[in-house]
Amino acid sequence: MKLLLMCSAIFAVICKASGQSCSPPSGGSGNCVVVQNCKPLLQLVNKPNRSPADFDVLKKSACGFEGSSPKVCCPAQTSSCFTPSGEEGNCVGLYSCPHVAAMLQPPVSKEDMQFVRRSACEGPEKYSVCCGSGNPQQPVEKGNCAARVSATLPDPRTDCCGIDAGSTNKIIGGTATTIDQYPWLALIEYEKDQQVRLLCGGALISGKYVLTAAHCLVGGVLELGTPSNVRLGEYDTKNSGQDCVAVEGGATDCADPVVILPIERTITHQQYSPESRHNDIGLIRLAQLAPYTDFIRPICLPTSDLTNSPPPIFKLYAAGYGAINATHSKSTVKLHVDLPYVNQNECQVAYNQSRRKAALWQGQICAGGEKDKDSCRGDSGGPLMYENGRTWESIGIISFGPTPCGIEDTPGVYTKTYEYISWIRSNIKN
Repeated sequence: MKLLLMCSAIFAVICKASGQSCSPPSGGSGNCVVVQNCKPLLQLVNKPNRSPADFDVLKKSACGFEGSSPKVCCPAQTSSCFTPSGEEGNCVGLYSCPHVAAMLQPPVSKEDMQFVRRSACEGPEKYSVCCGSGNPQQPVEKGNCAARVSATLPDPRTDCCGIDAGSTNKIIGGTATTIDQYPWLALIEYEKDQQVRLLCGGALISGKYVLTAAHCLVGGVLELGTPSNVRLGEYDTKNSGQDCVAVEGGATDCADPVVILPIERTITHQQYSPESRHNDIGLIRLAQLAPYTDFIRPICLPTSDLTNSPPPIFKLYAAGYGAINATHSKSTVKLHVDLPYVNQNECQVAYNQSRRKAALWQGQICAGGEKDKDSCRGDSGGPLMYENGRTWESIGIISFGPTPCGIEDTPGVYTKTYEYISWIRSNIKN
């Protein structure tokens, strides 16, 4: 019973035992699970024009009910993934990975709980984890980040993500950042008719992946251009040379040259809805490894859901190059703004109005609602950030908000990164 309660605390739902074994129509082995927990058959259920063969597969896969929910024989499958410590593993059911399941035996340390949370992946069972062969409690060596750069997500314990060299020089309230502040900020270049436009932002989360919004990768934005490159280490977009700014004492602080990397592929959430704007999340895989410097480095993903028990001072930050006034004039330099967290009940009130209708859900988080302080058009896809101790986490992705931006009592809406940790990890490949 204690183990079941611990699962509930970690996965934020009631933990159920693994499904009974069964034989799917395609042969091999499988598990009898609720259809919502079987990705391949759920995609078949949601397929717009199912063929007679599709109906036959679903009919032959039926294996009972759990309450009113139909269960299906879901083919057993594993996929490669990376553990929180960067080791390659397989995405399997929690109880098929003994050394991770053992970490849930009381008493459970904070570190073990965070490791299990960060191990979640989209696998064959509802509670699937990335299972490696090594000891998950092995001490982590810090530093040497430039040599550690890879496609895998950095382990926050190594101090190789979320460390901002300019964090001691904040200028708050929609004003310019320091030249080396928020080194994970990315700009997406869109090409059309041999012209390049900067339409969306993102956040570097590893040496090869940028986290952004789905609406920056599919839909109407493609009429304006095709995502082709990602620009890293940018400060002033109007300056084609080296960016420099004056600092205290009359000195000058200069950035390294901007790095522009081609996009290898884009990945959008399979259940993204442009109408509801749910699941507004996507990944960009870079064709080359990004360097690790003072001006280019990844941000950490959240290690816990801070909205369950918000800290007394829950100040968030958005940064980018988006619109700075009602006429949608864009900034040429990197800006940031501090935004208060707004709980979803309060936020929903602002989006119940006929001219601004949206049904918010658990995959979203709200921030802002102060006059003239907001993320805005052109910031889409960029990170909503929280400084957790000395480490920055991308707890949200800029999704949508009021028009014009910065309306009092109308917060902006962001995709809640924590809800998609398993999706992100399942789509990261070496």
